[in-house]
Amino acid sequence: MGVEVGAQAARSRALAVLRVRSRALAVALLPAAVAVVLLVGGSTGHIDGPGWAVTRGIVSGFALFVLLAAAGIALVVARSRPAVSPTVTIAEESAPDLYRMVRDLADRLEVPAPSAIALTPDCDSWLEDRTHRAHGTPRPESRDEIEGVPGVRGLPSAHRRPPAAPVLVIGSPFLWWMRVGELRAVLAPVVAGTGPSAHPDIAAARRFVRGLDAAVAVTSAPRGPLSRTVLGGVGWVVRLLLRSCRGHAAEMERGVAAAAAERAQAVDYGLRIVAQEQVGLAYAGWDRLLTRVALPAWRMGRWPSRLDAGVVAALTELSRRDRLAEGFASRLGERPACDLLEEPGAIDEAASLLAARLFHGGPAETGPDWAPVDWDEYPDEVVDRKWRTDAARLHRVLDALGVSRSSGAGAGASDPEGPTLARVMDHLSDGEPGEPGEARESGDPGDPVAVERPETAAYEDVDVDEGGGPENERSSALAAGLSAEVAREEAAVSAGAAAPSGAAGQVGPDMPLWDDGSLPLFPLQPPRTGRELLADHVTAMVCCAAMDTAGAAPGLDWLDGPSLLINGERSVDLGPRVLSLIEEGDPAPLRTWLLHLGIRPEKPVRLV
Repeated sequence: MGVEVGAQAARSRALAVLRVRSRALAVALLPAAVAVVLLVGGSTGHIDGPGWAVTRGIVSGFALFVLLAAAGIALVVARSRPAVSPTVTIAEESAPDLYRMVRDLADRLEVPAPSAIALTPDCDSWLEDRTHRAHGTPRPESRDEIEGVPGVRGLPSAHRRPPAAPVLVIGSPFLWWMRVGELRAVLAPVVAGTGPSAHPDIAAARRFVRGLDAAVAVTSAPRGPLSRTVLGGVGWVVRLLLRSCRGHAAEMERGVAAAAAERAQAVDYGLRIVAQEQVGLAYAGWDRLLTRVALPAWRMGRWPSRLDAGVVAALTELSRRDRLAEGFASRLGERPACDLLEEPGAIDEAASLLAARLFHGGPAETGPDWAPVDWDEYPDEVVDRKWRTDAARLHRVLDALGVSRSSGAGAGASDPEGPTLARVMDHLSDGEPGEPGEARESGDPGDPVAVERPETAAYEDVDVDEGGGPENERSSALAAGLSAEVAREEAAVSAGAAAPSGAAGQVGPDMPLWDDGSLPLFPLQPPRTGRELLADHVTAMVCCAAMDTAGAAPGLDWLDGPSLLINGERSVDLGPRVLSLIEEGDPAPLRTWLLHLGIRPEKPVRLV
C-alpha cells in the first residue's frame, strides 16, 4: 500500500513538472496563434481596415521572433550535457558476481535491473540517469559489404544507444568493509528506485529538469560580449522555468524515495539495521583515512594505491581502540563484498586515483611527480620524505629571514656541519620583544642579530593570511615565511600540472563525462593557517633529529597518519611541547623530552 501511495505521489508531481513545460510551450506558441488568426482574418476579409495591416505585420514579426527564441532555448536545453558524477565504471566481465547479485536483488524487488554499475570514492550509493546521448559510448562504425549500408554487421542498433535504465553507483569503501549480505541490504532501497524511474512521466520530468539544470550551467560559462548577451536572455528564461518546477521536482523525488524504501522493506529487513551501522562506521574510517593518511601523501606527490584496503585496516584499528566498536572485527571472518570483483586490486587502484583527483586535484595519470605508493612503502616514501622536505623548507625560510646558523656566525654564513634542531629552538626561544636577542628595526650594523626585518622584504609580495597564527613575534614572522613559501610551491605545481588524459579503461575513471576545470571538487581541508604550518614544520624537524641521532623511525598510524616510532612505540606526547615552543617561546618542555629520549638537537640532520 505504501509503495502505491509513494509512486502515485511521484507520478502526480511528475505531471506537474510536465505541465510547466506545456505552459512554456503554450506561451511560445501564443503569438504565432494570434498572428495566424489575423492573417486568416485578413485573407478572408473578416478582419480588414486601415490599421489591421500594420497590426498583422507587427504581430507576425513578434511571433516569428518568439518562435526563433523558443527554438534557440529548446536547442540549448536539448544539447546541454547534464552533470554526471565522476565514477569508476565496472564492466560486467570484471565483476560478474556483483552484477548477478544486483540482478537477483532487482528480481526479488520486481523492478528493472540497473543498466551498469560504477564505483564512487565516497560512502554513498545512488542511481544516476545517463541516458543523455553525450553520456553514451561512441557509436561504433559498422558497415555491410555493400558500401553505405550500415547496421548489418556489428552490434545491433539497440546496443549503440545509451541504456534506458539508470546506472547503480556504489561507494567503493562499502565493497571493502561490508560483507556480501550487508552490501545487499544497503543496496536494496537504492535498486528499488529503478521501478519508479521506469515510469514514462517520471522519466520525462527528470529529463526536463536535468536539461534545464545543464542549460543554466552552459549560460553561466564565461564567453564573449555577444554570446554573453544572447545566453544571458536564455539563462533568464531557463532559470524562470527551473524555479517554477523545482518544488514539484523535489516532491517527485521524495515520492520516488518513499516508494523505493517501502518496496525494499521485504528484503533483508533485519540485516539492514546492522548494515546501516556499518555505513556510519565506514564513513568515519574513510574520512579519517583521507584526512590523516592520504592527504599528507597527496601533498608529497604520491597517491596511496590501495585506499579501500586501508579502510579495512583503519576500521579494524578503530575496533581495537574503541569499545563501542567491539564485535565488529569478528565480521572480518565473513566473505567481504570485494570478493564479488574479479580484480579488486585494479579497481581499488582506479578508485584511489579518482579519490586523489576529487579530494586533492591531482593529475589523471602517474608521472615523476605523481606516483602510486603501497602501504608498505608509505613510511619511507611519504613520512620520511615529508618530514625532511618540511625541515628543509623551514631552514630555507630561516636563511631568508637572516637567522644565523650557528653561534657567533653572520646571518649569511654557511654551516659546513648542516642544519640543526638547535638553530630552530634558539630562534623561537631567544628572548622576549625588546631584549638583545630580538630582531630590531635599527642597531649596530656589525651586530649579527641586528637585521632590518628581512622577512618583510623577502615576503612582501605575498598575501599571507595569518588568522589563527602564533602570537609570538618571531613565530609569526617564521609562519608568514613558511606560508609564503608553501603558496609559491603550490602555485608552481599547479602551473606545471599535466593536462587531463582522454579516454580511460574499463575500470578507469569516467574522465570524458565530467569537467576537470574545477578540481578538486571536494577539498578535504581549508588552507592551513600559519600556526598549523609552523607546528608541522617544527615537528618535522624534531622527527628528523630523532631519526638521525636517536635511532627513531617513521611509521604509519591508520587513524592518525604519519607517526614517529621510538623503540617501536608510537610517540604521542610531542605536539604539546612543540606548541609551547612556538606559541610561548618556552623550549623547556621540548628540551626535557629530547633529553629523556637521547635526541641531540645540536647534531646536524639530513635533509632532501
